[in-house]
Amino acid sequence: MRRVFWLPVVLFMLAAGPVLAAEAPHVKGLWLTTDYPSLAAQAGHATTLQLKLQNYDLPPQRVALSVTGVPSGWKVALLGNGLPVTAAMPAANDSVALTLRVDVPAEVPAGTSELVLHAKGAGVAATLPIDITIGQNLPPQLTIKTDLPSLRGTPTTSFKYTFHVQNDGAKDTTVRLAAEAPQGFQTSFTESYETQQLSSIPIAAGKTKDIDVTVQPPDNVKAGDYPIVVHASAEGATASTRLEMQITGQPKLALSGPNGRLSASAEAGRETAINLVLRNDGSAPARDIRLSASPPSQWKVDFKPDHIAELAPNQKVAVQAQLTPSDQALAGDYMTTFNADGKSASTSADFRITVETATLWGVIGIAVIAIALLIAVGAVARFGRR
Repeated sequence: MRRVFWLPVVLFMLAAGPVLAAEAPHVKGLWLTTDYPSLAAQAGHATTLQLKLQNYDLPPQRVALSVTGVPSGWKVALLGNGLPVTAAMPAANDSVALTLRVDVPAEVPAGTSELVLHAKGAGVAATLPIDITIGQNLPPQLTIKTDLPSLRGTPTTSFKYTFHVQNDGAKDTTVRLAAEAPQGFQTSFTESYETQQLSSIPIAAGKTKDIDVTVQPPDNVKAGDYPIVVHASAEGATASTRLEMQITGQPKLALSGPNGRLSASAEAGRETAINLVLRNDGSAPARDIRLSASPPSQWKVDFKPDHIAELAPNQKVAVQAQLTPSDQALAGDYMTTFNADGKSASTSADFRITVETATLWGVIGIAVIAIALLIAVGAVARFGRR
């Protein structure tokens, strides 16, 4: 038979009960608190301090607020939700947020002053001493941070980077902006979500501004990695951040005749060879290029070759268009468009084709006219005597 001895365990729990059940001393009353009861301020500027009026286990009641120990010439105000207040009413076991604003005159010498905050209700009160030290101005300081320092695109991409400039100094300042970019790259600054370009921007003490810098590479840029360095400066303070631009390259096709010529001559009904030059002026290979034409009605155009598998950057290839105008075409100028279409690039060129009638038909026409003239002269000579 299994036996369980509970008595020692019960006796131990009874003995330890008071210890296990012991709790921290109960807090009850009204309290004024802040994270920073001692702070530095600058003469001639305003300083703010965040406070809390805490009610611990008391019924809600109106609590009067005041500040004593204010030096002569100083301006002090207690704010609630941004408005001056002289009383507050925190709920039971809840708190009310307050702000102490202190305006220090410009002529105040260096030193420390003690302000005392008072909160007084029905039978309860709380105080909070605050030390404010007036000293030398903090030196200006700037910080730059960016979320996406590296972007990727083609030579036609407009690269936009967003960075954050923070004024860590003790006073408002105007921050000048500049960028170092490779030769031929265009840069411009705008405030985020704005369109107006700028070269400087005011930033309040302790505040941050979001700035966009847009970088446009030149059309003929080669594929590769390019650095961009952004600088911010103000009153001796400087900060910089490095950005990266990855350009993948892009083909750029161009089609023309030899020496850039865009005209040719042809005879009606006869095939004429037109020499063309296809170039890749881009920074990446052009692949799977097919040649075609848009000629006038009933004309025929064939290409040799009509397909180019790949054309490397700065490479050119000779192409011949076999053009046959309609045998009904009249003499004159006609427009024919030659096209080159690849997977990632295309181009076209308009050629002026001057059509001439065949020489044989010209000879026959002259002969017919000559015979008609001879017949007319003979008739006049024969019948003119009568």
